[in-house]
Amino acid sequence: MIGISTYCLIEEPLPVALDRLSCLTGLIEVMDEGPHFVDSAEPFESYSADFILHAPYHGMNIACLFESVRRASVEVMTACFAQAAEIGAAVVLHPGYFAWEQEREQAAAQFAQSLDELRAAAREYSVTFSFENMGNMDFFNLRTPADLPLIGDCGFTLDVGHANLNGCLPGFLDEHFAHLHLHDNDGRRDTHGPVGEGTITFPAVIAAMRREHATAVVEVKSYPGAVASLRVLEAM
Repeated sequence: MIGISTYCLIEEPLPVALDRLSCLTGLIEVMDEGPHFVDSAEPFESYSADFILHAPYHGMNIACLFESVRRASVEVMTACFAQAAEIGAAVVLHPGYFAWEQEREQAAAQFAQSLDELRAAAREYSVTFSFENMGNMDFFNLRTPADLPLIGDCGFTLDVGHANLNGCLPGFLDEHFAHLHLHDNDGRRDTHGPVGEGTITFPAVIAAMRREHATAVVEVKSYPGAVASLRVLEAM
């Protein structure tokens, strides 16, 4: 199933975004940030769609060397798990980052601690979660297939636009993944553009999605671009 992320309507109130997207698809990923921050299950009660929550990420770093920041980030993710449990949603997380190359190993140890805590929280709330690969920004975890051992047996969400920026989309398509973020770019800038306006070969992406029986959402900046992308992908 291919759905749409509320990212394309992030400037609208969440109820407005849910109304507009529920007319188009039965799968909606909510960007749990800003105007779409989820603090109650009430906005979701009148919809029959399936939901995924993209956990908050601005200011969050579950690999942070500052222990108080790491713990606070895990607490925010855990609160997202609690809301997801009420909604019946899976959760997508960012894998954190380090500030200096010399801190890579320490940050990996911090991430491992966070991962243990998040697994425990997921069991407590009976939710599933996955980690998303990052774009071409220095010091972010999980940028290439070689980084996948960091998340162990946790679920993986393949962001095809981010993979294209790192020149490793074909490698990621050979891996196992549970979910996809679909958007296009020119391989240089993370524009979250409509499908067909960049350099990504989407038939190969759709073939891999079908092989893995994965879900996917269009994560494009504009609403018209998201709708057009959905139509193109559904025709593949």
